[in-house]
Amino acid sequence: MEEKSVNIFWFRRDLRIEDNHGFYEALIAGKPVLPVFVFDTAILNDLDDNDSRLTFILREVQKLHDLFEQKGSSFWIFHGTAPDAFKMLHAEYAPDTVFFNQDDEPYALSRDRQIMDYLGSVGIKYRSYKDHVVFHRNDILNEEGKPYTVFTPYSRKWKALLSDQVIRNYPSENHLDQLLRMSPLRKYHHGELGFRPGSFPAPALKIDIDILKNYQEKRDFPAAEGTTRLGIHLRFGTVSIRKVTEEALAHSESFLNELIWRNFYIDILWHFPHVQKSAFNHAYDHIQWLNSEKDFARWCEGTTGYPMVDAGMRQLNETGYMHNRVRMIVASFLCKHLLIDWRWGEAYFADKLLDFELASNNGGWQWAAGSGCDAVPYFRIFNPVLQQKKFDPQQAYIRKWIREYGSEEYPKPIVDHAWARERALRVYRESLRKE
Repeated sequence: MEEKSVNIFWFRRDLRIEDNHGFYEALIAGKPVLPVFVFDTAILNDLDDNDSRLTFILREVQKLHDLFEQKGSSFWIFHGTAPDAFKMLHAEYAPDTVFFNQDDEPYALSRDRQIMDYLGSVGIKYRSYKDHVVFHRNDILNEEGKPYTVFTPYSRKWKALLSDQVIRNYPSENHLDQLLRMSPLRKYHHGELGFRPGSFPAPALKIDIDILKNYQEKRDFPAAEGTTRLGIHLRFGTVSIRKVTEEALAHSESFLNELIWRNFYIDILWHFPHVQKSAFNHAYDHIQWLNSEKDFARWCEGTTGYPMVDAGMRQLNETGYMHNRVRMIVASFLCKHLLIDWRWGEAYFADKLLDFELASNNGGWQWAAGSGCDAVPYFRIFNPVLQQKKFDPQQAYIRKWIREYGSEEYPKPIVDHAWARERALRVYRESLRKE
């Protein structure tokens, strides 16, 4: 029987050639490699037709397409479902092995099981690799072999296990001569995918050493340029998590902890997939939310009368980004001051954030609601006025995003803080007692 002559690398949330684990393994496996990308309609059909994340992905895919053509190859791109893509690939190329990097989000796991079942049924091998996290799945467990559910001991174990081997580089960029030699294949543009260009520009990919060095001092002040803006690049893999971790180790313990939080929430989603739809702590599924649609609309619009909340929501609505400290403030306000189900806010962020990542978004919202894997119980309630005085004392952030701030046009507070705090404590206490 004639040996099959082509391997496939399936790009997903790893849109780069540098230090790409699965791509590297495909390129050194001894057969020409066909790079593949699927514009998955199972995902695209749930997006607005001007979603800026699709614009970002399309741009990065086109960059790879151009690069591969410069190397005498091309990029096989498909618009449709992943199963249909692999049926066509099987018919066109009869590949030997499909290589890809793992993705632990629930939809991706379900999709990948379906694809692996199909590949197995037609005699195609497959190999998958860890790439978008430093540790994953069962790498970080406690002494009883169970997953950590509190961050601090998880973080200690994470740091204890970190080594040069764990964050070794996979120099995929040095093996592009192994790409399949072929004529150019078609590109896709917004209109062919049923989309319009999004209006939110993505931040440039840059690991700014000065920002890392000053991260601890500036990270909580939204008016300052004190955060890395690497979220979207980590989400879609346009930068290697290993490279970012190396820079954090060299320059910022504080930023390293943020990377560990990201890893922690990804592990929580893997071990406890119920968190996607319900509270990590099931007792909090019984909170008696008020869920006022009118109050929710004012929160979404940034007209609650609490400047730090409103500035954050307007920044999100106008740019697709919100400063991390402000994310905590607006989330706490929605859940505690307005008694609106955290899932409403989570879904709004999922729709708007350029750097949306399911695990981190879910973990952050459950942290704010008190329902997550958190050592602090439900009675942590941010005072948005004090948060403003502490983290925006010159009102620079507020005035940037609230044009009518200080005028009669700016609305009065939607609710009194002290009263709302006591109400939240009472409702949480009574709901948890009934559970």
